[in-house]
Amino acid sequence: MNHQPAQKVRALPPRHGIAWLVQSMVLLRAQPSRLLLLAVLLQIMMGLTQMPLVGFLLILSVPALSAGILQAFLVTSEGGRPSPRLLFAPLFSGSHTGRLLSLGALMFMVGILTATLFLSGNETVLDPDLLTRLEQGDIDALTVLDQGTIHRMVMAFLIGISVSGTLSYMTIPLIWFKDRKLGPALADGIKALMTNWKPFLVLGLGMAGLLVPVVLLAGLLVNLAGSAGLLSIAMMGLVMILLLAFQLILFATQFCAFRDIFGLETEPPTTSTDDGQFVA
Repeated sequence: MNHQPAQKVRALPPRHGIAWLVQSMVLLRAQPSRLLLLAVLLQIMMGLTQMPLVGFLLILSVPALSAGILQAFLVTSEGGRPSPRLLFAPLFSGSHTGRLLSLGALMFMVGILTATLFLSGNETVLDPDLLTRLEQGDIDALTVLDQGTIHRMVMAFLIGISVSGTLSYMTIPLIWFKDRKLGPALADGIKALMTNWKPFLVLGLGMAGLLVPVVLLAGLLVNLAGSAGLLSIAMMGLVMILLLAFQLILFATQFCAFRDIFGLETEPPTTSTDDGQFVA
């Protein structure tokens, strides 16, 4: 069995957390329309997760689609124009595809395990009819639950997201950019987060500070949309753009952090910088 040597992890000072946030905004400003288009495509695909079989496959594909967004930021950082095809490049990249789908399966199982541990013993929330209504987006189904159960559901969701995010944050770019296998990528990724906990803490505080005006502005626009008549569609469009821009900043900080901690000296698996064919 072939074992990959541990990837070198750079230990960075806390100020890099702010640097990653600033660099992410610079990247977003370089190609705003093309990057927003990728974010829109990603959201459209995630909107299909309610479909039984297609939805499950899309959930497994989240790490691969995330790698496509990171690839778009690499192209942008090199002065290129990210093509929408980059979003799907990791899904058709040979061995990388299997590793990224395996990571998606791992993240899915972590989410299921977290929900099971927090919600075990609660027969109401585990009722099949209630779960079906929730999966179909029926928010009114929550009215049959008490506040304690809703609190446990929210906690289970947040912890599941946190654990899955921790496992995948550096693992995805390690698989995609460094051709790491899943096991070594997980180990190296967790090591990188632990080694650089200070800059990541600063980054988290910076993102939280940025989220406050985003939420306030989005709330203001939603309220204006309710009384804007024909302008309501435009107002809701602005809200969507604002939220997508924040999501892109999250991806951009992930790319900038990975670039600083692990470097990008090796040739990435995809080299397209325009609307032409990508190399998978």
